[in-house]
Amino acid sequence: MDEFDPRPGVAEQIAPGLRRVLAPNPSAMTWRGTNTYVLGQGQVTVIDPGPDDAAHLAALLQATAGEVVSHIVVTHSHLDHSPLAARLAAQTGAQVWAFGDSHSGRSAVMQGLVDSGYDGGGEGIDLRFAPDRFVSDGDVIDTPAGALRVLHTPGHMGNHICLCWGDAVFSGDLVMGWATSLVSPPDGDINDFLTSCAKLRADGAAVLYPGHGAPVTEPAARIDWLIAHRMERRTQVLAALTTPRDVAGLTAAIYTDVAPALWPIAARNVFAQLIELVGAGLVTAQPALTAGAVFARAP
Repeated sequence: MDEFDPRPGVAEQIAPGLRRVLAPNPSAMTWRGTNTYVLGQGQVTVIDPGPDDAAHLAALLQATAGEVVSHIVVTHSHLDHSPLAARLAAQTGAQVWAFGDSHSGRSAVMQGLVDSGYDGGGEGIDLRFAPDRFVSDGDVIDTPAGALRVLHTPGHMGNHICLCWGDAVFSGDLVMGWATSLVSPPDGDINDFLTSCAKLRADGAAVLYPGHGAPVTEPAARIDWLIAHRMERRTQVLAALTTPRDVAGLTAAIYTDVAPALWPIAARNVFAQLIELVGAGLVTAQPALTAGAVFARAP
């Protein structure tokens, strides 16, 4: 875990042309809080305005006082990243840019779960999120603070994007240094997550600025660890299926190094792994692929 411990509401210069304002929303899911980034000077771009919090809005307006906010860009629409975008846009006149609304970018497997009636999820989804401008993989957002090249990187959430700014990347919640990313169906997908991690690694960034925690200064090593960690969890799930188990039983058997209070969060990752294993034909789900199913190794 990194030693990241900034003060909420304070605009910190963390690199040339880049400031960070920490939102006052610390939790087990957000670490010290959400990182809102302010790019440029004079005419600035705000990345991930954060939760709908009056104090954080005031801090952002103070940080950009006397400047023009030209763009607001959202990496994904969880409640700790996107809700303040609408209020900040109303105050500044800037448009909100994103991949799409909260249902955009889901994999076919996850959409199939939704179509069958499954609507569970882990983190809170910003169902009201409605960007003004839509971007796709490979698009470039031309801002006065410099070009932002878009990488569509689903896995943590279907509409998740990373933003390449020179040799730096704003990695949202895909890659962080303080913790692994939650992959919670139907918004998160393990296959998508692994593909997105490999995609980000291949891009060759020198530094990652994540949605939570300190900058990741060795991106390739961190991404390699994250991929290996997911594959290790996959192996653990298979190994724990010596007898048929449900998600809760598997979580307790696998996450022995995690406090039981966090098992409901861990269970989301276990279910995501099981969905992938069922799709690969290595595990069966009875009576059907749901969060309440009993899972067993395929014969």
